[in-house]
Amino acid sequence: MNILLTLSRLIDGLNGAVGRIVYWAILVAVIISSGNAVVRYGFNTSSNAWLEVQWYLFSAVFMLCAGYTLLRNEHIRIDVIVSRFSERTLIWIDIIGTVLFLLPISIIIMYLSWPVLVDSFVRHELSSDAGGLIRWPVKALIPLGFLLLVLQGISELIKRIAFLQGLIPNPAPKKQDAHSPVEGAAE
Repeated sequence: MNILLTLSRLIDGLNGAVGRIVYWAILVAVIISSGNAVVRYGFNTSSNAWLEVQWYLFSAVFMLCAGYTLLRNEHIRIDVIVSRFSERTLIWIDIIGTVLFLLPISIIIMYLSWPVLVDSFVRHELSSDAGGLIRWPVKALIPLGFLLLVLQGISELIKRIAFLQGLIPNPAPKKQDAHSPVEGAAE
C-alpha cells in the first residue's frame, strides 16, 4: 500500500500543479475579454480569433481543472443528504461512486474523444467562423482533462482504501459547519 500511496501523492502533485498553472488562464481570459469589449465598442471592430481564444481558455480551465477540483474535494455534493451519514459511510459512497461511475464514464469519454481529436488534427480542421482558429488544440483538452480526472479518481480511491485500513487520516473529512458567519449569527 505504501507504493500506491506514493503514486497517489505523485498524482495529487500533478493535478495540483496543473490547477495552479491553469488558474492563470482565467486572468488571461478576463484580459482578452476586456480587450475585445474595448475594441468592439470603442473602435467598432472585432476578431473571431480573439473570441475563440477566450472560448479555448475557458475550455482549458473547465477540462484541466476537473482533476484538481476532485483533489480538493470541491465537487458538488448534496449536503442535506451527505450530512446525515458517518464518515466511513461517505468513504464507501466515494469508493463505490468512483469505481462504478467516475472511472468507467471518464475512460469511455477519453476513448470516444480520441478519434475525434485525431481526425481534427489530420484534417487540419479550422473553425467555420471567418478568421477562426484551428480546432484540434481545444479538442485535445477533452481526453487530456479526462485523463487527469481518471488519475485523480485513482488517487482518491487509493486514499480512501488506505483510510479504511487505518493507514492515513480521512482524506475527505466532513465539513463541520457549512454556514457562513452571517448565517451563524442569524441563527
